[in-house]
Amino acid sequence: MRTVFRQSLALLGLVALASAAHAQTAPVQLALFAPAQIVPMDKSVSGFRLDLIYGKNVDVTGVDWGLVNHDTGTGFAWQAGAVNLVEKDFTGYQSGWVNLTRGGFTGLQWGLFNQSRSMKGVALGWVNVTKQMRGVQIGLVNVTETMYGLQVGIGNVIQKNKVQFLPIVNWSF
Repeated sequence: MRTVFRQSLALLGLVALASAAHAQTAPVQLALFAPAQIVPMDKSVSGFRLDLIYGKNVDVTGVDWGLVNHDTGTGFAWQAGAVNLVEKDFTGYQSGWVNLTRGGFTGLQWGLFNQSRSMKGVALGWVNVTKQMRGVQIGLVNVTETMYGLQVGIGNVIQKNKVQFLPIVNWSF
């Protein structure tokens, strides 16, 4: 059984290497730490990316799992790691200790610290920070500049609201 597993893993690696050499998008990525990864950092991954320590690619579509996941472009994925960093827009699910999306985020964030420029969806965490929020923030501390939705937590801040701070619940519709 172990031999079959090893052979399958080796075959999967060869397919990923071959596809990465001929295309801008690879179906599988395995990274120890960037740049020690089978698909170069300037390529995209559509399928499955496993980042043992740190992986970095342009766009990731599919499942993105690892210790530190870094997308320099956009993401459309189920992303789980200790740290998830997306430099542009992200759609999907992020789960990690720290989730950072420098562009817009659409979906569900679940973590200790969640931050995005703009968000449409749900942020669940100890600290949730956005510039623009459409949806729900649930955490110990929730901070946004503008909001169309609801905040639930110990401290809730909507900077451009009639009432900027409220404990337990704050909202803007």
